[in-house]
Amino acid sequence: MSKAADLAKTSTKAGFNYLWGLVISTVISSLGTIYIARILGEEGYGLYAIVLAVPALISLFRDWGINSAITHFTAKYNAENRETEVRSIFITGIVFEIAMSLILSIFAFFIAGYAANNIFNRPLVEPLIQITSLSILAGGLVSAATAVFMGTEKTTYYSIMIICQSIIKTLLIVGLVIVGLGTTGAIIGLTTSTAIAGIIGITFIVILYRRIPKPSSLYKLKIRAYLKTMLKYSAPLGILAILTGILGQYYLITLSHFHSDNILIGNYNLAQTFMILISFFSIPISTLLFPAFSKLDIKKEHSTLKNVFQYATKYSALIVIPITTLVMCLSTQAVNTVFPNAYNSTPLFLTLLSINCLFAAAGGLSIENLINSQGRTMLNLKLNMLMVAIGLPMGYFLIMHYSVFGLIFTAIFAPLPRLILSILWIKKHFHLTIDWRSSAKILTSSAITAVLTYILVNFIPFGHSAIALTVGTAFYILVLLGVLVLTKTLSTHDLNNLRSMTTGIGPITKILHLFLNSMEKIMIKLKLT
Repeated sequence: MSKAADLAKTSTKAGFNYLWGLVISTVISSLGTIYIARILGEEGYGLYAIVLAVPALISLFRDWGINSAITHFTAKYNAENRETEVRSIFITGIVFEIAMSLILSIFAFFIAGYAANNIFNRPLVEPLIQITSLSILAGGLVSAATAVFMGTEKTTYYSIMIICQSIIKTLLIVGLVIVGLGTTGAIIGLTTSTAIAGIIGITFIVILYRRIPKPSSLYKLKIRAYLKTMLKYSAPLGILAILTGILGQYYLITLSHFHSDNILIGNYNLAQTFMILISFFSIPISTLLFPAFSKLDIKKEHSTLKNVFQYATKYSALIVIPITTLVMCLSTQAVNTVFPNAYNSTPLFLTLLSINCLFAAAGGLSIENLINSQGRTMLNLKLNMLMVAIGLPMGYFLIMHYSVFGLIFTAIFAPLPRLILSILWIKKHFHLTIDWRSSAKILTSSAITAVLTYILVNFIPFGHSAIALTVGTAFYILVLLGVLVLTKTLSTHDLNNLRSMTTGIGPITKILHLFLNSMEKIMIKLKLT
């Protein structure tokens, strides 16, 4: 339990440092997104999304899971006091990433014409795709740096990097759109800011590299040997990323091929942007669970890993599920506040897209990380191949007939067999299971609160969407806290765990502890402990 508590504290602190960077950068980027979405309009914004699909698709073939290997082996070797070997991990991973990124950037540049004419049926986007091809190389630098920061849990560096990227991106995009470059300006701003962020990331890696204990004079980097070790671990993850990534881009390409309505695609893309409200919390949790699990061996530390896994699943669900249901019940008010009388389909798309996040209650954020952390990457590959085998025909049929709705329904139902089989597998082979009772309570409490909030904001005239959004959010938080206490979703033991986990995350610690202490006093007074 002592080691589990230490892991929880370290991961929570790293997650908090990741979170503030993600929040600040996203807020800044969102200002630019709101501006260009308004200026470009629904059709122009849909075109922007289509252009970005090409580098996104080609980037899937960039790292072959090497970035996951960087994070895994960095965390593992540091936990095993093998710090000097981390040097080889850093160098090997970065050299591989840069080489692959450069090759793919050149490839993307030369196929821009074919993609514009034969895939998207929009010849005018060829020069835009050529510009975005440079973002593949720049994105490779950012991804490699992110993997290093996650493995070393130096997430402050990550936050600085993405905040700088968001500031530069927003200023460039807004400036270039103002001078009349339109979608071209948005693409140039995105590509340039990514390149600058990559340079910042590599600079921080050099700083971390110099801090690693220097090996003896006889020690050699052995890049070839470490690359072999890393690829043996990461190759299934690389294939997995390619398959799942291709599936996502396949959905978008199929949508743009069968349906020429850029307005509908623009609404869908904006709904994806609003999903960031949930990603604020789900991404840091999912990202930091991987290195945390990598520090533990299921064979040697089963009881510790069991505790870490169950609490990670429970507390991640406790954060993500309420945020998700809040977004679902206030989607209309949120979109109308930012885009009055526009993007009318976005609220419904946003609500439906949010359903996937509810699977956090079933280990959606933790199980895949757990399996990968124990070296069972081939298992995850097989499970994802099943998802692709289901998603390809399902997506083709549903998107062809039901447009965006078909895409969303496919994205929800195609991954379900993978999740179910993962749950059964870890129970059989790792003897680990989820605290289903707690998950059910979290889902029930969040659902009750969301229904009450939806009734409040939709049946009482507030006059303006911003007022309804503010009142609805405050009402949701207050009601949720009451429901969590009354349903005994949280125990005093949970409150003690949360206090311990949140110690050492700066000034916010006192605020959180004051809140947790108040909840505990209420529970004791009502005899709900």
